[in-house]
Amino acid sequence: MLEMGADQVDEAVAECAALLRSVADRDWEVPAGSLEWSVRYTVEHVADDLIAYAAQLTGRATSKYVGFGITLADGMSNEDAIGVVTATGGLLSAVVRTTPPGVRGWHSFAYGAGDRTGFAGMGVAEVLLHTYDIACGLGVERWRPPGQLSQSLLAHLFPHVQPGPDPARTLLWATGRGDLPGRPKVTAWHWHNAIVLPVEDEEAGADVLELRELSPAAAMDLSVGGTAGHTWLGDDPDEGSRAAGAMVARAYARGTHRPEWGTFVLVRVRDERALGTLGFHGPPDETGSAEVGYGLQEKARGHGHATAALRALAVWGLGQPGSPTLRARVDPDNQASQAVLRRAGFTPADPPVVEDLDEGMDLRYERRG
Repeated sequence: MLEMGADQVDEAVAECAALLRSVADRDWEVPAGSLEWSVRYTVEHVADDLIAYAAQLTGRATSKYVGFGITLADGMSNEDAIGVVTATGGLLSAVVRTTPPGVRGWHSFAYGAGDRTGFAGMGVAEVLLHTYDIACGLGVERWRPPGQLSQSLLAHLFPHVQPGPDPARTLLWATGRGDLPGRPKVTAWHWHNAIVLPVEDEEAGADVLELRELSPAAAMDLSVGGTAGHTWLGDDPDEGSRAAGAMVARAYARGTHRPEWGTFVLVRVRDERALGTLGFHGPPDETGSAEVGYGLQEKARGHGHATAALRALAVWGLGQPGSPTLRARVDPDNQASQAVLRRAGFTPADPPVVEDLDEGMDLRYERRG
């Protein structure tokens, strides 16, 4: 699996520190590449972000940034400033290592929250991208972000960006720092933190359920026999979940994956067990229609979880611009699945039957906003 966690934070910070040490004897009051900031201020900014991200997780912030940061003291040497970056990087990696998987802290983009993987990715992005800015500003033209680390960052935080044969070059292009043959110049960019949708399930009792968006990195792992970073109820993930992961992985490779319109893992929060997957087969088509799919681990069935989760997914999807209809296809013999659809607000479509040359005959259901 393309990991994104404490080890990746440590690797990125080590790369940054090595570059900074190689230019510690230079004047850091020059601009950092295309930024309006000086090299010294950019170093301060990186350290400030690293400690801020650690604080968001340890402080369990829910609506704003924890109110403290880093400022380099007047007269601090360049060598000492490097020490500040390594210290704050160590704090973030330690926090990422010890924060439980379900914990989230506030961040303005996107969707107002990030988990430990998200904050690790944001920290890695800040470090790598601004190290590149600093290298450009000081004329170290050979420096590029490490390829494997860039590939992992893209697959976690930039799911909307089609990967290319050169991950570092793709990352720099995606963040407005370079050109890529065949792709237009990027003038505005953003990263993507996974969506988490709460599931209201009256039958779950004390259990709290969440739908957590699957990143392309996790989807690729799931599709080839991994766990996508989750602990699954029962044994391994079911074949339907692996197929859903493979669908996301293929779309990502083609450049057609759209965050929010992929696969979500249904998680029981009290013990962090993955119960199954639900999601979309892609973004809405030209008619504004999107197809849904769902499936639970065998031991999670029969408790109403699929109905509650599908209802939550449908409410979210129908609330997005350009999606007036959600549709689903089900085997005529699968009475349990049809019951899930009806309880989740889906009704038989017109016409109700569709024939697929590869999969046989299906019944069609739909739900309109």
